[in-house]
Amino acid sequence: MKTQLFNNVADVQADLLVVFVPSEGELPAATAQADEKVNGQIAALREQTVFKGSVAQTLLLPSVVEGQPALLLVGTGKEALSDMNVKKVAAAVGTQIKSLPYANVAVAASGLSVKDRDADNMTTLLAQWLNEAFYEFLGFKQSDAEKVSKVETLQIEGTSEDALKVGVATAAGSAFTRQLGNLPGNVCTPAYLASKAQQLGEDYDIEIELLDETKMDELGMHCLLSVGRGSDQPSYLIVMHYRGGKEDEAPHVLLGKGITFDTGGISLKPGAKMDEMKYDMCGAASVFGTMKAICELKPALNFTAVIAAAENMPSGRATKPGDIVKTMSGKTVEVLNTDAEGRLVLCDALTYIERFKPQSVVDIATLTGACIVALGSVNSGMYANKQDVADALKAASKGAADKLWQMPLDEEYQQQLDSNFADIGNIGGPEAGSVTAACFLSRFTESYPWAHLDIAGTAWAGGASKGASGRPVGLLTQYLLSKAN
Repeated sequence: MKTQLFNNVADVQADLLVVFVPSEGELPAATAQADEKVNGQIAALREQTVFKGSVAQTLLLPSVVEGQPALLLVGTGKEALSDMNVKKVAAAVGTQIKSLPYANVAVAASGLSVKDRDADNMTTLLAQWLNEAFYEFLGFKQSDAEKVSKVETLQIEGTSEDALKVGVATAAGSAFTRQLGNLPGNVCTPAYLASKAQQLGEDYDIEIELLDETKMDELGMHCLLSVGRGSDQPSYLIVMHYRGGKEDEAPHVLLGKGITFDTGGISLKPGAKMDEMKYDMCGAASVFGTMKAICELKPALNFTAVIAAAENMPSGRATKPGDIVKTMSGKTVEVLNTDAEGRLVLCDALTYIERFKPQSVVDIATLTGACIVALGSVNSGMYANKQDVADALKAASKGAADKLWQMPLDEEYQQQLDSNFADIGNIGGPEAGSVTAACFLSRFTESYPWAHLDIAGTAWAGGASKGASGRPVGLLTQYLLSKAN
Protein backbone atom coordinates (compact mmCIF):
# COMPACT_ATOMS: atom_id res chain seq x y z
CA MET A 1 0.00 0.00 0.00
CA LYS A 2 1.31 3.44 -0.97
CA THR A 3 0.90 6.31 1.50
CA GLN A 4 1.02 9.91 0.29
CA LEU A 5 -0.01 13.45 1.24
CA PHE A 6 -2.67 15.76 -0.11
CA ASN A 7 -3.15 19.44 0.75
CA ASN A 8 -6.74 20.31 -0.07
CA VAL A 9 -9.76 18.13 0.47
CA ALA A 10 -11.60 19.95 -2.35
CA ASP A 11 -9.05 18.69 -4.89
CA VAL A 12 -8.47 15.15 -3.66
CA GLN A 13 -9.35 12.23 -5.92
CA ALA A 14 -10.47 9.16 -3.98
CA ASP A 15 -12.96 6.32 -3.88
CA LEU A 16 -13.51 6.85 -0.15
CA LEU A 17 -13.07 10.03 1.89
CA VAL A 18 -12.72 9.73 5.67
CA VAL A 19 -14.06 12.78 7.55
CA PHE A 20 -14.18 13.46 11.27
CA VAL A 21 -17.33 14.46 13.12
CA PRO A 22 -17.38 15.89 16.67
CA SER A 23 -20.37 15.08 18.83
CA GLU A 24 -21.30 18.77 19.12
CA GLY A 25 -20.36 22.20 17.76
CA GLU A 26 -19.41 23.21 14.25
CA LEU A 27 -18.24 20.65 11.76
CA PRO A 28 -14.53 20.87 10.80
CA ALA A 29 -13.96 22.66 7.48
CA ALA A 30 -13.16 19.47 5.54
CA THR A 31 -16.23 17.73 6.97
CA ALA A 32 -18.42 20.74 6.20
CA GLN A 33 -17.20 20.67 2.59
CA ALA A 34 -18.10 16.99 2.36
CA ASP A 35 -21.47 17.73 3.99
CA GLU A 36 -22.31 20.21 1.23
CA LYS A 37 -21.70 17.50 -1.36
CA VAL A 38 -24.27 15.25 0.31
CA ASN A 39 -26.87 17.99 0.91
CA GLY A 40 -26.34 18.27 4.66
CA GLN A 41 -26.74 14.60 5.49
CA ILE A 42 -23.85 14.58 7.99
CA ALA A 43 -25.26 17.42 10.06
CA ALA A 44 -28.75 15.93 9.86
CA LEU A 45 -27.59 12.50 10.99
CA ARG A 46 -25.84 14.03 13.98
CA GLU A 47 -28.85 16.17 14.87
CA GLN A 48 -31.12 13.14 14.65
CA THR A 49 -28.63 11.20 16.85
CA VAL A 50 -28.39 8.49 14.21
CA PHE A 51 -24.68 9.29 14.27
CA LYS A 52 -23.71 10.79 17.64
CA GLY A 53 -20.05 11.47 16.86
CA SER A 54 -18.78 9.60 19.91
CA VAL A 55 -15.08 8.72 19.90
CA ALA A 56 -14.22 6.11 17.22
CA GLN A 57 -17.87 5.65 16.13
CA THR A 58 -18.05 5.03 12.36
CA LEU A 59 -20.74 5.20 9.70
CA LEU A 60 -20.36 4.58 5.95
CA LEU A 61 -22.28 6.76 3.48
CA PRO A 62 -21.97 5.08 0.07
CA SER A 63 -21.63 7.37 -2.94
CA VAL A 64 -24.92 8.13 -4.70
CA VAL A 65 -23.48 10.73 -7.08
CA GLU A 66 -21.19 9.64 -9.91
CA GLY A 67 -17.69 11.00 -9.46
CA GLN A 68 -18.14 11.68 -5.73
CA PRO A 69 -16.37 9.49 -3.17
CA ALA A 70 -18.14 7.45 -0.57
CA LEU A 71 -17.83 8.95 2.92
CA LEU A 72 -16.71 7.29 6.12
CA LEU A 73 -17.84 9.34 9.11
CA VAL A 74 -15.67 8.93 12.21
CA GLY A 75 -16.66 10.38 15.58
CA THR A 76 -14.23 12.41 17.66
CA GLY A 77 -16.31 13.21 20.77
CA LYS A 78 -16.81 16.52 22.55
CA GLU A 79 -13.23 17.67 23.23
CA ALA A 80 -9.79 17.70 21.69
CA LEU A 81 -8.55 14.12 21.53
CA SER A 82 -5.96 12.61 23.83
CA ASP A 83 -3.25 10.38 22.37
CA MET A 84 -5.17 7.35 23.60
CA ASN A 85 -8.34 8.44 21.80
CA VAL A 86 -6.47 9.34 18.59
CA LYS A 87 -5.15 5.77 18.58
CA LYS A 88 -8.71 4.50 19.01
CA VAL A 89 -9.88 6.67 16.12
CA ALA A 90 -6.99 5.59 13.87
CA ALA A 91 -7.62 1.92 14.71
CA ALA A 92 -11.33 2.32 13.92
CA VAL A 93 -10.52 3.99 10.59
CA GLY A 94 -8.02 1.28 9.67
CA THR A 95 -10.37 -1.54 10.65
CA GLN A 96 -13.14 -0.09 8.50
CA ILE A 97 -11.21 0.87 5.38
CA LYS A 98 -9.22 -2.34 5.09
CA SER A 99 -12.50 -4.30 5.03
CA LEU A 100 -14.12 -2.10 2.35
CA PRO A 101 -13.76 -2.54 -1.44
CA TYR A 102 -12.12 0.83 -2.09
CA ALA A 103 -8.67 1.08 -3.69
CA ASN A 104 -7.98 4.78 -3.12
CA VAL A 105 -8.73 6.18 0.34
CA ALA A 106 -8.21 9.77 1.56
CA VAL A 107 -8.24 10.88 5.21
CA ALA A 108 -9.15 14.52 5.94
CA ALA A 109 -6.77 14.80 8.89
CA SER A 110 -7.37 18.54 9.43
CA GLY A 111 -10.69 17.53 11.00
CA LEU A 112 -8.88 16.02 13.99
CA SER A 113 -8.46 18.22 17.05
CA VAL A 114 -5.67 16.75 19.20
CA LYS A 115 -4.23 17.89 22.52
CA ASP A 116 -0.58 19.01 22.58
CA ARG A 117 0.29 17.88 19.04
CA ASP A 118 1.35 20.12 16.18
CA ALA A 119 0.38 19.36 12.57
CA ASP A 120 3.68 17.68 11.62
CA ASN A 121 3.74 15.47 14.72
CA MET A 122 0.13 14.49 14.04
CA THR A 123 0.96 13.64 10.42
CA THR A 124 3.70 11.29 11.63
CA LEU A 125 1.52 9.58 14.21
CA LEU A 126 -1.52 9.30 11.96
CA ALA A 127 0.56 7.83 9.13
CA GLN A 128 2.07 5.36 11.58
CA TRP A 129 -1.13 4.32 13.31
CA LEU A 130 -3.22 4.04 10.13
CA ASN A 131 -0.56 1.88 8.49
CA GLU A 132 -0.23 -0.22 11.64
CA ALA A 133 -3.98 -0.91 11.50
CA PHE A 134 -3.39 -2.82 8.24
CA TYR A 135 -1.02 -5.32 9.84
CA GLU A 136 -2.17 -8.94 9.60
CA PHE A 137 -0.32 -12.03 10.76
CA LEU A 138 -0.45 -14.16 7.64
CA GLY A 139 0.93 -17.46 6.44
CA PHE A 140 -0.44 -20.01 8.90
CA LYS A 141 -4.19 -20.17 8.20
CA GLN A 142 -5.94 -21.44 5.10
CA SER A 143 -8.20 -18.36 5.23
CA ASP A 144 -5.29 -15.90 5.06
CA ALA A 145 -5.89 -15.12 1.37
CA GLU A 146 -9.24 -13.55 2.32
CA LYS A 147 -7.54 -11.02 4.63
CA VAL A 148 -5.65 -9.13 1.91
CA SER A 149 -6.86 -5.51 1.85
CA LYS A 150 -8.11 -3.90 -1.38
CA VAL A 151 -6.57 -0.52 -0.46
CA GLU A 152 -3.77 0.44 -2.87
CA THR A 153 -3.31 4.12 -1.97
CA LEU A 154 -3.81 5.84 1.37
CA GLN A 155 -3.81 9.64 1.18
CA ILE A 156 -3.45 11.70 4.35
CA GLU A 157 -4.10 15.44 4.51
CA GLY A 158 -0.96 17.29 5.60
CA THR A 159 1.93 19.51 4.52
CA SER A 160 5.15 17.72 5.61
CA GLU A 161 6.54 14.93 3.45
CA ASP A 162 9.30 14.33 6.01
CA ALA A 163 6.75 13.85 8.80
CA LEU A 164 4.82 11.41 6.63
CA LYS A 165 7.97 9.41 5.82
CA VAL A 166 8.80 9.01 9.51
CA GLY A 167 5.32 7.68 10.22
CA VAL A 168 5.35 5.26 7.30
CA ALA A 169 8.86 3.99 8.12
CA THR A 170 7.96 3.55 11.79
CA ALA A 171 4.88 1.55 10.81
CA ALA A 172 7.03 -0.66 8.57
CA GLY A 173 9.41 -1.24 11.47
CA SER A 174 6.51 -1.96 13.81
CA ALA A 175 5.07 -4.51 11.36
CA PHE A 176 8.46 -6.24 11.14
CA THR A 177 8.62 -6.34 14.94
CA ARG A 178 5.10 -7.72 15.28
CA GLN A 179 5.70 -10.38 12.65
CA LEU A 180 8.83 -11.63 14.41
CA GLY A 181 7.07 -11.55 17.77
CA ASN A 182 4.02 -13.44 16.56
CA LEU A 183 5.98 -16.24 14.89
CA PRO A 184 5.94 -19.54 16.80
CA GLY A 185 9.07 -20.70 18.57
CA ASN A 186 9.55 -23.64 16.19
CA VAL A 187 9.99 -21.11 13.35
CA CYS A 188 11.58 -18.11 15.05
CA THR A 189 14.75 -19.64 16.51
CA PRO A 190 18.06 -17.86 17.21
CA ALA A 191 19.27 -19.06 13.80
CA TYR A 192 16.14 -17.61 12.19
CA LEU A 193 16.87 -14.21 13.78
CA ALA A 194 20.41 -14.46 12.41
CA SER A 195 18.98 -15.11 8.94
CA LYS A 196 16.68 -12.05 9.24
CA ALA A 197 19.72 -9.92 10.08
CA GLN A 198 21.48 -11.21 6.98
CA GLN A 199 18.41 -10.37 4.92
CA LEU A 200 18.40 -6.81 6.29
CA GLY A 201 22.07 -6.59 5.39
CA GLU A 202 21.30 -7.53 1.80
CA ASP A 203 18.24 -5.29 1.54
CA TYR A 204 19.88 -2.16 2.94
CA ASP A 205 23.61 -2.74 2.47
CA ILE A 206 24.44 -2.70 6.17
CA GLU A 207 27.26 -4.67 7.80
CA ILE A 208 26.25 -7.83 9.66
CA GLU A 209 28.34 -9.81 12.16
CA LEU A 210 27.18 -13.18 13.52
CA LEU A 211 28.97 -14.61 16.55
CA ASP A 212 28.28 -18.33 16.93
CA GLU A 213 28.78 -20.37 20.09
CA THR A 214 32.42 -21.16 19.28
CA LYS A 215 33.27 -17.48 18.91
CA MET A 216 31.33 -16.52 22.03
CA ASP A 217 33.14 -19.22 23.99
CA GLU A 218 36.49 -17.84 22.82
CA LEU A 219 35.41 -14.38 24.03
CA GLY A 220 34.41 -15.72 27.44
CA MET A 221 30.67 -15.10 27.06
CA HIS A 222 29.85 -18.04 29.31
CA CYS A 223 26.89 -16.34 30.95
CA LEU A 224 25.06 -15.94 27.64
CA LEU A 225 26.01 -19.46 26.59
CA SER A 226 24.73 -20.90 29.88
CA VAL A 227 21.16 -19.92 28.96
CA GLY A 228 21.09 -21.86 25.69
CA ARG A 229 22.96 -24.88 27.02
CA GLY A 230 19.79 -26.93 27.52
CA SER A 231 18.51 -26.31 23.98
CA ASP A 232 19.22 -28.06 20.69
CA GLN A 233 19.04 -24.62 19.05
CA PRO A 234 22.42 -22.83 18.96
CA SER A 235 22.71 -19.35 20.45
CA TYR A 236 23.94 -16.30 18.53
CA LEU A 237 25.11 -12.79 19.18
CA ILE A 238 23.89 -10.77 16.19
CA VAL A 239 25.43 -7.38 15.36
CA MET A 240 24.14 -4.96 12.70
CA HIS A 241 25.93 -1.72 11.80
CA TYR A 242 24.13 1.21 10.14
CA ARG A 243 26.68 3.85 9.22
CA GLY A 244 25.05 7.12 8.16
CA GLY A 245 27.25 9.45 10.20
CA LYS A 246 30.89 10.47 10.09
CA GLU A 247 33.42 7.67 9.78
CA ASP A 248 35.01 8.33 13.18
CA GLU A 249 31.76 9.07 15.01
CA ALA A 250 30.93 6.72 17.89
CA PRO A 251 27.64 4.86 17.44
CA HIS A 252 24.47 4.79 19.47
CA VAL A 253 23.69 1.18 20.35
CA LEU A 254 20.42 -0.67 20.88
CA LEU A 255 20.58 -4.12 22.49
CA GLY A 256 17.64 -6.52 22.35
CA LYS A 257 16.90 -9.56 24.49
CA GLY A 258 16.24 -12.39 22.02
CA ILE A 259 15.01 -15.36 24.04
CA THR A 260 13.09 -17.04 21.23
CA PHE A 261 11.29 -19.32 23.66
CA ASP A 262 11.47 -19.30 27.45
CA THR A 263 10.39 -22.40 29.34
CA GLY A 264 12.16 -21.08 32.42
CA GLY A 265 14.77 -23.83 32.03
CA ILE A 266 15.19 -26.07 35.08
CA SER A 267 13.20 -23.46 37.05
CA LEU A 268 10.28 -24.45 34.84
CA LYS A 269 7.41 -22.04 34.33
CA PRO A 270 3.78 -23.11 34.93
CA GLY A 271 2.16 -24.61 31.84
CA ALA A 272 -0.68 -22.08 31.69
CA LYS A 273 0.08 -19.37 29.12
CA MET A 274 3.57 -20.73 28.50
CA ASP A 275 2.78 -20.40 24.79
CA GLU A 276 3.14 -16.64 25.28
CA MET A 277 6.83 -17.14 25.99
CA LYS A 278 7.45 -17.00 22.23
CA TYR A 279 7.16 -13.24 22.89
CA ASP A 280 10.26 -13.26 25.09
CA MET A 281 12.26 -12.09 22.09
CA CYS A 282 10.20 -8.91 21.60
CA GLY A 283 13.08 -6.76 22.80
CA ALA A 284 15.15 -8.18 19.94
CA ALA A 285 12.18 -7.82 17.60
CA SER A 286 11.84 -4.12 18.48
CA VAL A 287 15.53 -3.58 17.69
CA PHE A 288 15.07 -5.30 14.32
CA GLY A 289 12.05 -3.09 13.61
CA THR A 290 13.93 0.04 14.59
CA MET A 291 16.83 -0.92 12.32
CA LYS A 292 14.38 -1.33 9.44
CA ALA A 293 12.83 2.10 10.13
CA ILE A 294 16.24 3.78 10.34
CA CYS A 295 17.41 2.13 7.12
CA GLU A 296 14.29 3.45 5.38
CA LEU A 297 14.81 7.01 6.70
CA LYS A 298 18.62 7.16 6.26
CA PRO A 299 19.41 9.69 9.02
CA ALA A 300 22.95 11.00 9.51
CA LEU A 301 24.10 8.93 12.47
CA ASN A 302 25.97 5.75 13.26
CA PHE A 303 23.77 3.11 14.87
CA THR A 304 24.66 -0.41 15.95
CA ALA A 305 22.04 -3.02 16.81
CA VAL A 306 22.96 -6.02 18.94
CA ILE A 307 20.77 -9.07 19.56
CA ALA A 308 21.52 -11.66 22.26
CA ALA A 309 19.62 -14.70 20.95
CA ALA A 310 19.09 -17.99 22.77
CA GLU A 311 16.40 -20.54 23.61
CA ASN A 312 15.91 -21.42 27.30
CA MET A 313 15.07 -25.13 27.63
CA PRO A 314 15.42 -27.82 30.33
CA SER A 315 17.58 -30.84 29.58
CA GLY A 316 20.42 -32.88 31.01
CA ARG A 317 22.83 -30.23 29.74
CA ALA A 318 20.88 -27.25 31.08
CA THR A 319 22.25 -24.81 33.64
CA LYS A 320 20.95 -25.65 37.15
CA PRO A 321 19.98 -23.41 40.07
CA GLY A 322 23.11 -22.96 42.15
CA ASP A 323 25.50 -23.18 39.20
CA ILE A 324 28.14 -20.46 38.97
CA VAL A 325 29.09 -19.06 35.56
CA LYS A 326 31.73 -16.56 34.55
CA THR A 327 30.78 -13.51 32.49
CA MET A 328 32.81 -11.91 29.71
CA SER A 329 33.61 -9.09 32.16
CA GLY A 330 35.25 -11.54 34.56
CA LYS A 331 32.52 -11.26 37.20
CA THR A 332 30.97 -14.52 38.35
CA VAL A 333 27.22 -15.08 38.68
CA GLU A 334 25.39 -17.56 40.89
CA VAL A 335 22.35 -18.68 38.91
CA LEU A 336 19.73 -18.85 41.65
CA ASN A 337 16.84 -19.10 39.19
CA THR A 338 17.23 -20.20 35.57
CA ASP A 339 14.05 -18.30 34.67
CA ALA A 340 15.91 -15.04 35.29
CA GLU A 341 17.76 -15.69 32.05
CA GLY A 342 17.32 -12.41 30.18
CA ARG A 343 19.83 -10.58 32.34
CA LEU A 344 22.30 -13.44 31.79
CA VAL A 345 22.32 -13.05 28.01
CA LEU A 346 22.29 -9.25 28.21
CA CYS A 347 25.20 -8.87 30.63
CA ASP A 348 27.70 -10.47 28.26
CA ALA A 349 26.32 -8.48 25.35
CA LEU A 350 26.67 -5.26 27.38
CA THR A 351 30.33 -6.11 27.97
CA TYR A 352 30.87 -6.90 24.29
CA ILE A 353 29.40 -3.50 23.34
CA GLU A 354 32.27 -1.72 25.15
CA ARG A 355 34.46 -2.28 22.07
CA PHE A 356 32.30 0.15 20.08
CA LYS A 357 32.99 3.01 22.54
CA PRO A 358 29.32 3.98 22.21
CA GLN A 359 27.79 7.41 22.75
CA SER A 360 24.83 5.70 24.41
CA VAL A 361 23.43 2.21 24.91
CA VAL A 362 19.77 1.31 25.39
CA ASP A 363 18.82 -2.29 26.08
CA ILE A 364 15.25 -3.42 25.48
CA ALA A 365 13.92 -6.55 27.14
CA THR A 366 10.79 -8.37 28.25
CA LEU A 367 12.69 -8.78 31.49
CA THR A 368 10.41 -9.08 34.53
CA GLY A 369 6.88 -9.90 35.54
CA ALA A 370 7.49 -7.43 38.37
CA CYS A 371 7.43 -4.58 35.85
CA ILE A 372 3.95 -5.67 34.75
CA VAL A 373 2.83 -5.61 38.38
CA ALA A 374 4.25 -2.10 38.79
CA LEU A 375 3.22 -0.46 35.50
CA GLY A 376 0.76 -2.78 33.75
CA SER A 377 0.58 -2.57 29.97
CA VAL A 378 0.55 1.25 29.70
CA ASN A 379 4.13 2.32 30.47
CA SER A 380 7.41 0.60 29.76
CA GLY A 381 9.78 0.76 32.73
CA MET A 382 12.93 2.82 32.17
CA TYR A 383 16.15 2.82 34.17
CA ALA A 384 19.30 4.83 33.41
CA ASN A 385 22.77 5.46 34.78
CA LYS A 386 22.86 8.94 33.17
CA GLN A 387 19.95 11.36 33.44
CA ASP A 388 20.61 12.90 30.02
CA VAL A 389 19.95 9.50 28.42
CA ALA A 390 16.76 9.17 30.46
CA ASP A 391 15.66 12.67 29.44
CA ALA A 392 16.29 11.96 25.75
CA LEU A 393 14.20 8.79 26.00
CA LYS A 394 11.42 10.69 27.78
CA ALA A 395 11.36 13.27 24.99
CA ALA A 396 11.24 10.52 22.37
CA SER A 397 8.47 8.81 24.32
CA LYS A 398 6.36 11.98 24.27
CA GLY A 399 6.97 12.60 20.57
CA ALA A 400 6.09 9.02 19.68
CA ALA A 401 3.12 8.75 22.09
CA ASP A 402 4.83 5.58 23.33
CA LYS A 403 4.76 5.83 27.12
CA LEU A 404 7.51 5.00 29.58
CA TRP A 405 8.09 5.70 33.27
CA GLN A 406 11.45 6.27 34.91
CA MET A 407 12.08 3.84 37.75
CA PRO A 408 14.65 4.10 40.59
CA LEU A 409 18.14 2.68 40.39
CA ASP A 410 19.23 3.51 43.94
CA GLU A 411 22.43 1.98 45.28
CA GLU A 412 20.58 0.49 48.26
CA TYR A 413 18.87 -2.05 45.98
CA GLN A 414 22.21 -3.51 44.88
CA GLN A 415 22.75 -5.39 48.14
CA GLN A 416 19.80 -7.66 47.30
CA LEU A 417 22.02 -9.23 44.63
CA ASP A 418 24.74 -10.27 47.10
CA SER A 419 25.78 -13.93 46.84
CA ASN A 420 27.64 -16.09 49.36
CA PHE A 421 29.40 -17.97 46.56
CA ALA A 422 29.88 -15.63 43.57
CA ASP A 423 30.32 -11.95 42.77
CA ILE A 424 26.59 -11.53 42.15
CA GLY A 425 23.35 -13.49 42.28
CA ASN A 426 21.05 -13.39 39.29
CA ILE A 427 17.95 -12.59 41.37
CA GLY A 428 17.40 -10.28 44.32
CA GLY A 429 14.48 -11.83 46.14
CA PRO A 430 10.75 -11.02 46.00
CA GLU A 431 11.01 -7.27 46.57
CA ALA A 432 11.47 -4.74 43.74
CA GLY A 433 12.10 -7.44 41.13
CA SER A 434 12.19 -5.09 38.15
CA VAL A 435 14.57 -2.76 40.01
CA THR A 436 17.03 -5.47 41.03
CA ALA A 437 17.04 -6.84 37.48
CA ALA A 438 18.07 -3.39 36.26
CA CYS A 439 20.64 -3.20 39.07
CA PHE A 440 22.15 -6.47 37.82
CA LEU A 441 22.50 -5.04 34.30
CA SER A 442 23.91 -1.76 35.59
CA ARG A 443 26.98 -3.59 36.93
CA PHE A 444 28.03 -4.23 33.31
CA THR A 445 27.51 -0.67 32.01
CA GLU A 446 30.03 1.36 33.97
CA SER A 447 32.00 2.48 30.91
CA TYR A 448 29.22 4.22 28.95
CA PRO A 449 25.87 6.06 29.25
CA TRP A 450 23.13 3.44 29.45
CA ALA A 451 19.42 2.95 29.84
CA HIS A 452 17.28 -0.16 30.20
CA LEU A 453 13.69 -0.50 28.98
CA ASP A 454 11.65 -3.27 30.59
CA ILE A 455 8.86 -3.91 28.07
CA ALA A 456 7.39 -7.03 29.66
CA GLY A 457 4.00 -5.32 30.02
CA THR A 458 3.95 -3.41 26.73
CA ALA A 459 5.45 -5.73 24.11
CA TRP A 460 2.35 -7.87 23.61
CA ALA A 461 -1.30 -8.17 24.53
CA GLY A 462 -3.11 -11.27 25.75
CA GLY A 463 -6.72 -12.35 25.56
CA ALA A 464 -8.88 -11.69 22.52
CA SER A 465 -6.36 -9.19 21.11
CA LYS A 466 -3.42 -11.54 21.67
CA GLY A 467 -0.36 -10.57 19.69
CA ALA A 468 2.81 -8.50 19.59
CA SER A 469 2.24 -4.74 19.92
CA GLY A 470 5.22 -3.41 17.97
CA ARG A 471 6.26 -1.25 20.92
CA PRO A 472 8.61 0.49 21.49
CA VAL A 473 9.69 0.91 17.84
CA GLY A 474 8.16 4.41 17.69
CA LEU A 475 10.02 5.53 20.80
CA LEU A 476 13.35 4.05 19.70
CA THR A 477 13.08 5.50 16.20
CA GLN A 478 12.35 8.96 17.60
CA TYR A 479 15.26 8.58 20.03
CA LEU A 480 17.74 7.77 17.26
CA LEU A 481 16.39 10.49 14.96
CA SER A 482 17.00 13.00 17.78
CA LYS A 483 20.66 11.94 17.74
CA ALA A 484 21.12 12.43 14.00
CA ASN A 485 23.31 15.32 12.83
